[in-house]
Amino acid sequence: MRTIWKGAISFGLVSVPIKLFPATEQKDVKFRYLHKECQAPIRYQRVCSACGKEVTQEDIVRGYEYESGRFVIINEEDLDKIPDDRTRTIDIIDFVSLEEIDPLYFDKTYYLAPGEAGEKPYSLLRQAMAETGKIAVAKVVIRNKESLAVVRGYQDYLVMETIYYPDEIRNPAQLPGFDRKIDLHDNEMKMARELIENLATTFEPEKYTDEYRKKLLEMIHAKIEGEQIAVPEVAAQGKVVDLMDALKASVEMAKKSSDKEKKPARKKRKKASGE
Repeated sequence: MRTIWKGAISFGLVSVPIKLFPATEQKDVKFRYLHKECQAPIRYQRVCSACGKEVTQEDIVRGYEYESGRFVIINEEDLDKIPDDRTRTIDIIDFVSLEEIDPLYFDKTYYLAPGEAGEKPYSLLRQAMAETGKIAVAKVVIRNKESLAVVRGYQDYLVMETIYYPDEIRNPAQLPGFDRKIDLHDNEMKMARELIENLATTFEPEKYTDEYRKKLLEMIHAKIEGEQIAVPEVAAQGKVVDLMDALKASVEMAKKSSDKEKKPARKKRKKASGE
């Protein structure tokens, strides 16, 4: 993996040299737009909306639109005038419990590896957080943007996750069409709890795969090879109008699915006992 940032974690008078690496990657299947007639890629040009001329990267400046159609120009010299001595540090502000932060706040995840001569303070911070059950809330500046972040342990390493500021989280009270005064019957709640309990399991991330991406790539490779693409029939789902009927049917399906998973394990145990 390629280092994208070098700096240090700062808490109290302790400084931990670290290197930052992306922890995740998008695996979307990307398409390019082609001219239907020539089947050649379409070029996208930067064109001025006023004079119609094509412009180069050197002709482009930053502009902040403070009123509709009115801009103030911001250049590199302006940005350099903003004092910030934290461009190479992850400054820990507080230590909190992970359960106190709703997943809605999390944005991007990065691996933190110890930098030169940083192995001991790195291990000390990771182990101390593990023993206290706390994670660190910090601020960091990456690519001219100050981000709120958390630092926590993951396996034998530390990870940093940038999180949204509170004013970046939209108020759900603005969502339309939801009446909070809903009467729920005891039987409906009982069936819903039973459905959840039948589907409850431990989280095993390796069992989840992107089936749509898999089918899409199979179709692409088939077209490359000039093969006939088989289109599977999609079973029509029956319409269930009554909520209780839907819950009952769902519980039965969950029970059958659970029984199928348990059967091989039972056979194995019988065979072992017979030996």
